[in-house]
Amino acid sequence: MSEAVATYDPAVDAPGHHHAVFDYDSGPPVDRGKFAIWLFLATEVMFFTGLIGTYLVIRMGAEHWPNPANRLAVDITAFNTFVLIISSWTVVRALHAIQSGDKGGLVRWLGLSILLGSFFVGIQVFEYFQLVAHGSTPNQDLFWSTFYAMTGFHGLHVVVGVIWLLVLWVGALRGKYTAENYLRIELGGLYWHFVDLVWVLLFTLVYLM
Repeated sequence: MSEAVATYDPAVDAPGHHHAVFDYDSGPPVDRGKFAIWLFLATEVMFFTGLIGTYLVIRMGAEHWPNPANRLAVDITAFNTFVLIISSWTVVRALHAIQSGDKGGLVRWLGLSILLGSFFVGIQVFEYFQLVAHGSTPNQDLFWSTFYAMTGFHGLHVVVGVIWLLVLWVGALRGKYTAENYLRIELGGLYWHFVDLVWVLLFTLVYLM
């Protein structure tokens, strides 16, 4: 809640006057960093909602829609999805480590999260190369157009997340974070969890339905 602070004004609080001037803190009732990341994630939710909504409209309007299992490597991508989910857990472990004052644990868990996220991106890039090599390009039909749009935009978000975690990891190596100063780790984790959640939804819609 906004906090009112009474201040002294010589022009008003002279003898015979009993007035106080109040300065109000109009900031949000949460930490500004958390408020900013939640506001940013809200815009990301709107972006992916529009993207997914467009995909569903196109798919429902198509007379025939290919079975994803006949075009995509569902098993490999399912394993890749599991890797990304595990990376969310390792990010949680990193946050818990620094909250406990374990700087070494923070470095290890963040490093593992970066490796898992990089592995996910690598598998997705490999999948793209294989698909293009077999002639499955975005301009072939609506299935491939929507597939590359959905997974491509998400892939870019994962790359941003990996870079974000890498920056945090470098800071952790330098001992920048402590049990009293870990907000940046928490904010990076919020973004990473959002990216993971979006992928679970995309994997279900694009690969399994």
